[in-house]
Amino acid sequence: MTRTDAREIAFRLIFALSENPTEIEVFLSQIFDEEYYSRLAEEDELYQSQPSEKQLEYITRLVTGVFEHSAELDGYIEKYAVGWKFARISRTAVAIMKTAMFEVLYMPDIPDKAAINEAVELAKQYESPETVPFINGVLGSFTRTEVFDGE
Repeated sequence: MTRTDAREIAFRLIFALSENPTEIEVFLSQIFDEEYYSRLAEEDELYQSQPSEKQLEYITRLVTGVFEHSAELDGYIEKYAVGWKFARISRTAVAIMKTAMFEVLYMPDIPDKAAINEAVELAKQYESPETVPFINGVLGSFTRTEVFDGE
């Protein structure tokens, strides 16, 4: 499994939690239960290989972090989605942006450009073509304004 696949799984879990908030530890343990994960693999090739310990750690950190910083990340989306009311932005786009924003803010081992590029790729898969530049623009403005480390 690649980091890209692990990020996509994390994004899907972030989206699922936004739809049905629940206790994260229980939710993640259910998803990564060997038997349940095997059933997911039968339905979706993304789940064909189990994440390594390092990938599972990454997924857990990302999902947990986005959940814990949800209000903060929503605030950034509202701030940088100029001309858009937060309620009008699709939940999928919100989950994609939160994933990238958390990586930029709290995961220094992930280059900012990689987080944004991966978000754009997820948007191409899960969103309409006109939403992709919107997500890219919000994330670009966010990174240029909020991140001061020169990346």
